[in-house]
Amino acid sequence: MERYLEVNNISKSFPGVKALQNISFRAESGTVTALLGENGAGKSTLLKVLSGVLKPDEGTVVISGKEVKVQDTHSAFEAGISIIYQERQLIPMMSVAENIFLDDSPEKKFGFVDRRTLRAETQKLLDKFQLPFGPDELVGRLPVAYQQMVEIMKAYRRDADIIAFDEPTAPLTEKEIRILFSIIEELKQQGKVILYVSHRMNEIFEITDRIVIFKDGQMVDVVNTAETTEAALIRAMVGRDIGDTYNKLDRNTVIGEVILEAKGLTNDVISDVSFQLHRGEVLGFAGLVGAGRTETVRAVFGADRITSGEILIHGEPVKITSPKEAIASRIALCPEDRKEQGLILKQTIRSNISMPVLSKIKNGLLLSRKKEKALADEAVEKYDIRTPSIDKIAGELSGGNQQKVILGRWTSSLIDMDILILDEPTKGIDVGAKSEIYQTICNLAKEGKGVILISSELTEVINLSDRIIVMHNGHVTGTMTREEATEENVLALAMQD
Repeated sequence: MERYLEVNNISKSFPGVKALQNISFRAESGTVTALLGENGAGKSTLLKVLSGVLKPDEGTVVISGKEVKVQDTHSAFEAGISIIYQERQLIPMMSVAENIFLDDSPEKKFGFVDRRTLRAETQKLLDKFQLPFGPDELVGRLPVAYQQMVEIMKAYRRDADIIAFDEPTAPLTEKEIRILFSIIEELKQQGKVILYVSHRMNEIFEITDRIVIFKDGQMVDVVNTAETTEAALIRAMVGRDIGDTYNKLDRNTVIGEVILEAKGLTNDVISDVSFQLHRGEVLGFAGLVGAGRTETVRAVFGADRITSGEILIHGEPVKITSPKEAIASRIALCPEDRKEQGLILKQTIRSNISMPVLSKIKNGLLLSRKKEKALADEAVEKYDIRTPSIDKIAGELSGGNQQKVILGRWTSSLIDMDILILDEPTKGIDVGAKSEIYQTICNLAKEGKGVILISSELTEVINLSDRIIVMHNGHVTGTMTREEATEENVLALAMQD
């Protein structure tokens, strides 16, 4: 019997928010159905309903003609549904093999884990996905991109009939994306039902067959991918025409003096990395996973130790061995993983923004709520953070608004960093919010700040950066201007030994 998934009139509300309103569509066997919409449109809520994390207020889920009651994640597995979330569901202190087989480890007699079989089966998956680490590697020690591939392997191994991918390529570079797309094509050939959430339009047009468009919790259209255009999709999901995002940017045209210089930075991951950052410049870092981009900026920020090399601020050598010393040198880092490293998700917007300047907003020994509110209000207005209140919990915001909170923290009038390091600032952010973040980056440069930008999307690096540093295997392989950069020559340097 041919497999298919039907959702019929699914609705879900939270206090003051209708997250889903009468969502109905059908996804067929052997096809990829995209779920497309801005952050907060309802896509992730629907996936949580399908996975049993949330219970719908009304509506039904039908799999191959049979209505199923998905009460929890276990019943979702039993129904043949597997969800690969944007937020990874991994245990950092367990091995790759233990994470992949967490719910179904091979056993010997008397219930002992058969570790030889566990390693062998994991190695087969690692070989299939062409990954350069072993079954016993601790997941917490892997780069974010490889952690995402472990998450994907978990779902692949379960052999579910219905597989949903929620922004699977957000942390991946082109090499890993190609491997993933070949796996998705294999799943299509096996007759799986595949749901795919992505904000990357090129991916939508490359691998999907149909597109379900969401806006404000409602389904506004279902179209065949081959019969639509990017402009039409954006108009449907955003309600306006974004146009050529990069050409519309108001950029800085005056590049100033050198404000940061790295000379020969070296540690266990990077080797002899040198570069300069100018005032008013956006300096991009490009490279494949493992190139050392994140490790380089973490070294500059004092989060990773360096064994040799030096850092100069305004031409003067500085010793930065901790983030505290980096902040004192007016350097801020918006990290790659905003949920784990950038925000305290259970705290309010107000608390997250005021965190670095608590000593400056005290009245005596007590925190001034008035000053804290003024600081948060300033950030909300400056970055157009979409929230009903500065007391909203940060973890409840969309990805784009979370990123704006981090930017608001480091550019407040009480801290005002000279150097801003943005590591994957648009990861998992929709097309409308991306255009706002892009202009924010340009505005920071126009204010005279030096901006370091890391992105796995080559088009972002090429179109936003004034200059681009390309890295491979921990060292710099080349530098080029925006005018000199093309995807082909950046990738050539990114793969150059």
